This record gives sequence, structure tokens and C-alpha cells, in this order.
Amino acid sequence: MSSKVTEGVNVTVETFYQPDYSNPVSSEFMFAYRITIQNDNSFPVKLLRRHWYIFDSNGTHREVEGEGVVGVQPQINPGEQYQYVSGCNLRTEMGKMYGTYSMENISGNKQFEVKIPIFEMIVPFKMN
Repeated sequence: MSSKVTEGVNVTVETFYQPDYSNPVSSEFMFAYRITIQNDNSFPVKLLRRHWYIFDSNGTHREVEGEGVVGVQPQINPGEQYQYVSGCNLRTEMGKMYGTYSMENISGNKQFEVKIPIFEMIVPFKMN
């Protein structure tokens, strides 16, 4: 599990290998990740955009960006958290991701960036 606090917002990531959706013979490895976003500020925040950097262990990388997460732009009130699950496919048995969320302080109408910590995705048989 990886965690990082930026501007009073704590982002925690857990990863899970998805063997039923993977095909190692074809170099297709599917991972799910659960993200928990905790707002430790005294004001509500809204998640506007996401920007991901995704790296396979063979040196290839890609970027993904867009509005919100899993089709929504959640508002997170002070002391509350928002959790979602998404996925990532890799062409290798190991990889990593990190990124940023563009957030808005709803009370102050001010935008800021929250860092998503680096997290690794490793198939379980690779760790033996």
C-alpha cells in the first residue's frame, strides 16, 4: 500500500493482480487498484481531473488524462473520504504508476494539484 499527503488531501493506493483477466502467454497482465482519497482540510474539495503516468518494466510508458475518476467528479467534504476501484493493463509482469489529481477548494474557488503516490504492480509469482 502506498500513501501520500498533498495540500491536506491523503491519497492511498492498494493494488490487486487480476489473474482471471490476464493472459501471460500473450503478455497481458491486468491489475486493479483501489484508491482512497481523504480530505483532511477544513473545506470541501472537488476532484476535477486525473493525470496518470504508467510504466511497464520493459521501459515503455504512457500517459492517461481526463475528467474525474471512473466517470464522476466527486466532492469530498472535510473529514470525509472517497474510494473507487479502477484497473490498468500491462504488457509485462511488473510495472508502476503515479500521477496527479486536479482538485478545487470549493469554498475558496481555488484549484490545486494533489500527488498520487508511486505504486507498483507485480504479479504474485514474480515475487517468489
